[in-house]
Amino acid sequence: MDLTSLSRPAQEVAPQLLGCTLVRQIDGVEYRGLIVETEAYGPGDPACHGYARKTDRNAAIFGKPGSVYVYLIYGMYHCLNIVTDREGVSSAVLLRALALDRVPPWVDAKEKVVRVAAGPGKLCRALKIDRRLNGICLQPRSQLWLEPRSDNLVIKPSDIVQTTRVGLTKGADTLWRWYIKEHPSVSKRG
Repeated sequence: MDLTSLSRPAQEVAPQLLGCTLVRQIDGVEYRGLIVETEAYGPGDPACHGYARKTDRNAAIFGKPGSVYVYLIYGMYHCLNIVTDREGVSSAVLLRALALDRVPPWVDAKEKVVRVAAGPGKLCRALKIDRRLNGICLQPRSQLWLEPRSDNLVIKPSDIVQTTRVGLTKGADTLWRWYIKEHPSVSKRG
């Protein structure tokens, strides 16, 4: 996916990220994860971190399309968002689940490879994504980037489930979550 296509509202970008690949480079080694689940957050959305106003903590969500917003929840889990729309607008896509190409050596090997990144906190832990990456721009061959959907991967509209977002009290009924139907790496069905 080219970064110019991220210059649209999050709810348009989120389903189109399904099937794209997130690449994380650590110490010269590339780890790849197929994006299988996303959620959108945007202006006017009470569940969006930038809903009330811009602060030091949430400033990255107002950044350039193609940059990242990383935040910490419950004091222990990081979550990775791809910033969308245009600079100054609070709009981002939360990556909820990836299907990794392999288990990184620092991850507990007891878990099946299909479940290692099945959740936003799990995918950040598996790919060593934390607040140090907050605000960086996705750039090929850097620390973090996106690759377009492979020509060999066909995702039909009937393969995509659109539903409500997970774990919210505000904006809970908004249908801004998408995932690849029956994919074993999806964090939660429904």
